[in-house]
This record gives sequence, C-alpha cells and structure tokens, in this order.
Amino acid sequence: MTDSLAPSLDRVLRLADDLAGAWGARARASTTVARQRAILRLFGVSGLDQAGVPLASAVVERALGDDPARLGGGIALPFAIALLEYDITPQQLALDVTSGAIDLAFEAQMLRDPERRAAAEAEACRLAALAVERIDANRMARLETLDVLGDAPRPWVGAALAAPSLDTAPDEAAELVAAGADLLRVRVPAIRELVLRLHDRGIEPRDWQPRQHRGQPAGEDPAEVPTGSQRALAALRARIDEAAAEAGRYVRLSSAASPLAAPEQALVAALERIDVVEADPIAEIVADGVDPDRALADHAFGHRLLRRAGARVMVGPGPLIVAPDLARGVPPDVGTRAGRAFAMQALAIAFALGDGIPGPQLIAGALAPWLAQERDPATQALATVALQRAAWPKLWLAFEEPAESGRTAARWPILLAIGLAIAGPSAIVMRRAPAGELGPVVETTRATAALAAELAASPLEALARPAVAAHAAALLAAAANTLERLGDTGWSSVLGTPLGGAGRTRLGADAVTERTEAFDPLAAALGGG
Repeated sequence: MTDSLAPSLDRVLRLADDLAGAWGARARASTTVARQRAILRLFGVSGLDQAGVPLASAVVERALGDDPARLGGGIALPFAIALLEYDITPQQLALDVTSGAIDLAFEAQMLRDPERRAAAEAEACRLAALAVERIDANRMARLETLDVLGDAPRPWVGAALAAPSLDTAPDEAAELVAAGADLLRVRVPAIRELVLRLHDRGIEPRDWQPRQHRGQPAGEDPAEVPTGSQRALAALRARIDEAAAEAGRYVRLSSAASPLAAPEQALVAALERIDVVEADPIAEIVADGVDPDRALADHAFGHRLLRRAGARVMVGPGPLIVAPDLARGVPPDVGTRAGRAFAMQALAIAFALGDGIPGPQLIAGALAPWLAQERDPATQALATVALQRAAWPKLWLAFEEPAESGRTAARWPILLAIGLAIAGPSAIVMRRAPAGELGPVVETTRATAALAAELAASPLEALARPAVAAHAAALLAAAANTLERLGDTGWSSVLGTPLGGAGRTRLGADAVTERTEAFDPLAAALGGG
C-alpha cells in the first residue's frame, strides 16, 4: 500500500467499522419472524402442515401474528412450556398449534409462575443443546473427511447445480465433481414469506414454484422436492461425499438463499454440513429492497450459527448503486460506482467480523459483474483487488464469472488472470458451464491460475502503477463519501426514495422488533448472544 493511499483506506475501513458496530448492537438486540422460524426448526419442527405451508412458518404466523409485542417475546418459551404441559414431541405440538387445538398465547400465561418458567427455560436449552451437538458433529465430520480425502488444489473451481429437484440433482452433482468441480452451489428457492410479500406487490419470483399439492405429505416424490430444501441438501451432501471419495479430494457444498431467509439458511447449513453460505445483508438491503433493520437482525442471528458450524460466509463484491444519481439524471463516473460498491462490501465484512466470524472464514466477491463492460477494466481490476487484498489480507476472494455477452466473454478471462495474480491462492473461481462441458473449463481455469501465479504481485506493486493508483484514489474517496453520508443521513442517501413514494415500506419492515424477552435458548449452547 502506497503512503498516499494507506490513510484513505484506513479511513474507509474505520467508517465501515463504526457503522457496523452501531448497527450490530441493535441487530443483536432485535428479533424477526425468520429468527422465530429458525428457533422452531432448531427445536425439531420440520415439513409442511395440512395446508401445504412450511410447518415452522405456519406456527409462527398463528402464534405471533403481526403483533410486535408477541414477536418481541419470541416463541421459544411458550413452545417449550406447551411441550412440557402436553408431553408431546415438537413436531406434534407444531401440528396441534396450526390446527388450532393448542393456543400458545394461552400457554404463555403459565410463564408467570417462576417454577414453570424455569422448567420451560431448561427444556428450551435442552432442545437447543441437542441441535448444537449435531452442528458440532457436522463440523467434526468436515474436518475428518478433509483429513482423509485431502483438500482440493487452489484456487477452488466452483459450478452451480442446474437441476431443480431431488430426482436429478444428486446425479448432476456427481457428474460435476467428476468433471473437476471443487465447490457446488445450490440456489435455494424463494421462501414463503418473500413470495407472499412480493405477491402483494404484484411480483412473482421466477425461481419459485409450488412444491406440493394441498395436504400432500412432504418428500414422497423426489421430483417435487426442490434442490435447495433441507431434505435435498442432506441427500446432496451424502452423494457429493461419495463422488469426492472417488475423486480423491474434499468437495464443498454452497448455498445461496433468497432474501428474508438468513436465519433458516444458516441453520440448515449448520445441520447439513454446508461448507459455504452466501449471506450478504447489505446486498439484501440495496439490491433486494429488504428493510435494513430486518436484514441486519436476520444475519446477526445467522452469523452465530455459521460461526459455530465453521461454514465459510461469502459476501458479494458490493451492489451497483445508482439511486443517488436518479434525481440528477447523470450517471456516476467509474470511480464513484466502484467506490460505492467497495463501501458496501466493507460494511458487509465489518458486520460479519463484528458478529465474530473469523477473517479466514470469510469470502469476499472480488470483481463486480459489470466491470468487464467498463472503460479501462484491467486498471480497475488491478486497483480493486489490490485494495481488497490490502484491506482484508486474511479473507478469501471469489471471482464470479458474469453472464456471457460478446465483450464480457472476451474480457473476463483476462480480468480473472489479473485478479488471481494479486489475490494469491486463497481464491474461488465460480464458472458458468453445464456438467457435460465443465471439464475443459476447469482445465482452462487451472491453467489461468498457474500462469497468474508466475506473475504474482503484491498490492503495493499493483498500486504503484500511476493509472491504478489514480483509480484507487478515486474509489476510496467515493467510498468514504458514501459511508459518511450514510452515517449522517441514513439509508436514504444510498437507497433513494422507495418506489411508490416515501410512505412505501421496504420488505420485512413489519416483521422485526426489539427483543423484550431476555431469555435466549442459544446462549448457553453457543456461548454468548
């Protein structure tokens, strides 16, 4: 890092740390409906109710409704005391709640009795401890399997599963492993809450389809089990391990969930040994329209589970921000675009680090998807990756192949080589290729990485180039300005006015509130809040 750029980078990181620290404290003191759904799933609630609704969702909707006071109190203790009262399993209790046979609001009144409250707390802690034991067992299984199979060579080459359901996904996964993939990404379909909220706004998610006919038991037909469901992920994990054993290297499984799903995504990842979880609260806020308080509270909960599970947490390269320029009608220059994205990435990383995710457990997107279309993309790539490596030397960097177009297809392989030369071996390259065509793509990627290693350069060497240094300076100035305005005037400085007017609420704004119940069933099992 040159002497002229080091103070500017330090300033950006300090601003991000300050904002993330303040937001993190508030997020950890809040709760959301997604957190409550995750708690029920942690206790053992799974599957669908008689109407085909995910059972944990149905219980939360019936027990908490849209009352912030009830949400603030949480569902753990009312559920636990009802388990003791009726001496039934969590699954049966959940079914009884959704059928109306048991009213958790009525059961919660028994918590006024100190002895019954103590018994409920003990039961909730017991159930949480059982789940954490399973999380710990999966973490140990990962380490033992890595020890037996050995790790894949770096950089890891990743590919996405295209199969939509469990009937074909395991075979495709095995084919991708045989073709050389070191990491397989599964996209989780949009969760029910997001689907309903978008439907209310006249939007239908493209990646969501009804999974079952009304009242049909879950999981009877593999063709109706989405690839991203917990059952499918468990089956994929087993099949990938088999294929990895044949290939002689450990192969990682990655999940990318929809907005509003971070707590449940983290829990499933921890329970089913998912190795990499794409979880970026800032991208949810900026790109997906999620309420900031909701996104941060969801991800704060998810980080606790992922930290314990040892899963790597991946944040993006920073979203494209254009809202501040819409009123002026003038597009931002390249330095401003890059600086805003860097600022948002710095926030996401600072938030994860503040939640206790260790640096080596974090992965950061290296190059924005629009970079290949920019003017002087090689200069920008050098500057961006050099600053990322200087700012976060312990983090892995991920290079995501963008959707193919004429100019992008020609430029991206070169930008990848430039980036890998600075990033070093702690890198992941996600490629776009079907299983039958992945083999040559993997070979090309490894050849690119080997050639880049011959030209390996430090961030200081890259930033010594005048054009690279000039772009880095403009990027850091825009990043600092973005974070300062965010701290002074709030999220409107980044997000602008919501579509539909200033009164239009963002996704999930009505489903987050301050916790009024101090008891936390995960505190004893995980340690701390």
